[in-house]
Amino acid sequence: MLTIFTDLTSINREIGVYEVEGDKRVSTNNNRFEENKCVAMTAEVTAQEETQQRASEVPAEEPQKNVAAAKEEEEEKVLEVEESKAETMGKSSSYREESNFLSDLKEFERKALNELKAKLEEAILGHNLFDEKTEESKKMNEATEEDNKKEEEVKKQGADEEGEEPLKEQEEKKSEEEEKSVEVEKDVSLWGVPVLPSKGEEGTDVVLLKFLRAREFKVSDAFEMLKKTLKWRKESSIDSVVDEDFGPGLGSAACMSGVDREGHPVCYNIYGVFDNEELYQKSFGSEEKRIEFLRWRCQMMEKGIQKLNFKPGGVTSLLQVNDLKNSPGPSKKELRIAVKQVVSLLQDNYPELVAKHIFINVPFWYYAVSALLSPFLTQRTKRKFVVARPAKVTETLIKYIPIEEIPVQYGGFKREDDTEFCSEDGAVSELTLKAASTATIEIPTLEVGNTLCWDVTVLGWEVSYKEEFVPSDEGSYTIIVQKGKKMGSQEGPVRNTFRNNEAGKVVLTIDNTSNKKKRVWYRYKTINNTF
Repeated sequence: MLTIFTDLTSINREIGVYEVEGDKRVSTNNNRFEENKCVAMTAEVTAQEETQQRASEVPAEEPQKNVAAAKEEEEEKVLEVEESKAETMGKSSSYREESNFLSDLKEFERKALNELKAKLEEAILGHNLFDEKTEESKKMNEATEEDNKKEEEVKKQGADEEGEEPLKEQEEKKSEEEEKSVEVEKDVSLWGVPVLPSKGEEGTDVVLLKFLRAREFKVSDAFEMLKKTLKWRKESSIDSVVDEDFGPGLGSAACMSGVDREGHPVCYNIYGVFDNEELYQKSFGSEEKRIEFLRWRCQMMEKGIQKLNFKPGGVTSLLQVNDLKNSPGPSKKELRIAVKQVVSLLQDNYPELVAKHIFINVPFWYYAVSALLSPFLTQRTKRKFVVARPAKVTETLIKYIPIEEIPVQYGGFKREDDTEFCSEDGAVSELTLKAASTATIEIPTLEVGNTLCWDVTVLGWEVSYKEEFVPSDEGSYTIIVQKGKKMGSQEGPVRNTFRNNEAGKVVLTIDNTSNKKKRVWYRYKTINNTF
């Protein structure tokens, strides 16, 4: 199962417990809407409930079900049961980061932090941060020291006869090397933050708290985890992995794009690309290739971490969106090996660096495997997982990510290399369209020769939609920009432009013929044409 996690310090080979976003509604961001009322050009939204109810007749005849339809219906029932369980589990969950201010920590947490800082300070200044000495190695070192003493006595006698200068030079050189080695340990850092507590960096406490939380504030366990992480990074040259080139194949499997509602950088992992056999073999075909894949996965984490702010009150974790559409299933042996390696590597070396894991376009087999593993997961781990089937992708993402930051392929307004809209173009507006009603969005254009550009989307669509330009002059004709059509549930966001040759307004009409409320988002801008 291709579910590569990046914040699994509290998981012991655990995969896949989820919170499913079903029919839960996302609260409207009224504050943002109010702040943008001062924008010169606003859209007048009118919602009119029809006076007559639309009559809808449901055929009395039930079509005969074939075997495939019966199987699909059975799967739907299973999913409904699993979603109901997950929804109950996730009602109290929050993905806001835990506070890193000392004043907000509990007494036992502050005590654990101070103890960890003391152990770390002693290890660095004692020059044994990376040297784990066992009892056996200590005895060997003592024996070696005895031999060195005898050798020094012999050298000293020779120096008395030949002169003391060579011996002094050797001692000075050895002393310089030891001092240089100690300085290297004093300068050791993690994710750009110095770890020596006495340096007084704000970010040191934040980083150390991540290791403590990953080990439930058990100081010795957190200290060992930190030492192993620092040693692994040093031996694997992880600080330089961000500059390595892994080719275009793996580059298509993940990308950083935008931020969520809490400011967490968002990483999208597109596992469907591994359905391509050539890329699959290049990534997982041998142990050497799997090692390269591991380094690439670390590179993605490091790039995301560069966008974080390791200070109290700063954003110190990522949001991971994992797209499982067309993802290879758990039957792939090489994939199972790679997943196990990735889980082990990331859970041991990147603690508490992900606020939420959102799995979208989840296939049926994912639920079955997750149900078997759910009893082994802690509540802390469960709160980090959200799962959405294909029909719930946009509805789930919009709870955590603003519509303007969600990529267009997932139902949002964000387009790659967008030349028409940018983050400075103002906030997105939202309206609720009641069942069996019609809404119009009016975009005024009073100056002649300008170009209007707009985005609009309806959650779940299943409405009729049309676009018109209505001139201010009553003697002019209305221009059909987009003739009316029925929009299916799989429709993506609509973007269109119109250049006016006279004053008037663009009118977007949305006719909701269903018996359910609809959520509508839109934005627009005027592009001044220069001649």
